[in-house]
Amino acid sequence: MSKRLYRGLAATAALYADVALAAAQPAAAVVAPGSGGSAVGQLTQLVLGLLLVLGLIFLLAWLLRRVQNAAPGGGQVIEILGSRTLGPRDRLLLIQVGKEQILIGHSPGSIEALHVLAEPVDVPVSARQATPEFAQRLLELMGKDQKGKS
Repeated sequence: MSKRLYRGLAATAALYADVALAAAQPAAAVVAPGSGGSAVGQLTQLVLGLLLVLGLIFLLAWLLRRVQNAAPGGGQVIEILGSRTLGPRDRLLLIQVGKEQILIGHSPGSIEALHVLAEPVDVPVSARQATPEFAQRLLELMGKDQKGKS
């Protein structure tokens, strides 16, 4: 047991010694030769790198949108028709599964089916819009306006 402890302490001491030696070297020795470019060159490299990363982000977002639109079974089987907040963490949800509508109680620890409606409730399209204002605005900016869809 003590041999393992001594080996661990020795390895840790060797690691700290290497770090201390690297910190003691002059800064000029650490800089690689040929990397002392001008400020304009470094700024250009920074801007080009930033543009490359932003372009990659937009390309991946575009590809993700194309893949999601091409996915089979785009129609949702379960749809939230309406929602009512009862308290800070409790809600009532009216959902439709196929041709059946179910009233659900949702609280932090549970989800319970409260009632299965015998006759489906006709919910106007404007009332079905449960998308928050920010999300709706973002969808509009992306060209996916959900207001006209049923």
